[in-house]
Amino acid sequence: MHINIAWQDVDTVLLDMDGTLLDLAFDNYFWQKLVPETWGAKNGVTPQEAMEYMRQQYHDVQHTLNWYCLDYWSEQLGLDICAMTTEMGPRAVLREDTIPFLEALKASGKQRILLTNAHPHNLAVKLEHTGLDAHLDLLLSTHTFGYPKEDQRLWHAVAEATGLKAERTLFIDDSEAILDAAAQFGIRYLPPV
Repeated sequence: MHINIAWQDVDTVLLDMDGTLLDLAFDNYFWQKLVPETWGAKNGVTPQEAMEYMRQQYHDVQHTLNWYCLDYWSEQLGLDICAMTTEMGPRAVLREDTIPFLEALKASGKQRILLTNAHPHNLAVKLEHTGLDAHLDLLLSTHTFGYPKEDQRLWHAVAEATGLKAERTLFIDDSEAILDAAAQFGIRYLPPV
């Protein structure tokens, strides 16, 4: 991936967490294996039936805040998703290049803001096990604002809360739908997906 960036024109770097700063293995295992298997065992269905059911459940709320909400999934599935997240916390790991990249941003005077759709409990567990927060200037969960990154209202709220200027911002995320929303808002620097 190559982005042509005029670094002297960048004040703020917004960063996604899962799949960008953290290895996505935690979430892939949790949502694609552990949750379906646990739900299936509780409800007496085959692993295949559980997986099909979960795919439909996930699809129904994709690109909404509920997709990311541990409370929503606990209620929908009758599972303690927060407790399961806590138990799996040690599986959360930083990507190999995360700390050097964040420290280079700091050394060049860029404001480093985490902007994640992760539920606050999910965020807290991952911070506890990775120490990521020590390398960022501000941490924002979209749950605080009531909208996911796919929603334009979120971008306006974040700009108001942080004072960021879209034309002087780099945003790094691994979701095409989210990058499209950021582009629509006017974020100047975005990676290709």
